[in-house]
Amino acid sequence: MTLEQSLLKILVCPVDKGWLMYFADEDLLYNPRLRRAYRIEKGVPVMLAERAEPLPEQEHERLLSRARDGAATLSAADPPGSARLTCRVPLP
Repeated sequence: MTLEQSLLKILVCPVDKGWLMYFADEDLLYNPRLRRAYRIEKGVPVMLAERAEPLPEQEHERLLSRARDGAATLSAADPPGSARLTCRVPLP
């Protein structure tokens, strides 16, 4: 199940309040800055900090590579005072 665009544009990381990478085919929202993954269970994003999964370096690199290849959509939220990078997928 794919998240609706209206939901995706308001989702932020509950820890740093920044944008997330959304991998629809993996039911996953990912914060590359903190290297934490948030699962989507039965179509519902589980946005609890205590349920976030810390990812090892290899998995982080895999997700960044997939994002660079166009497999991820970014949520539209940015923390106050930040500047979104203009490349297709921001690097952490």
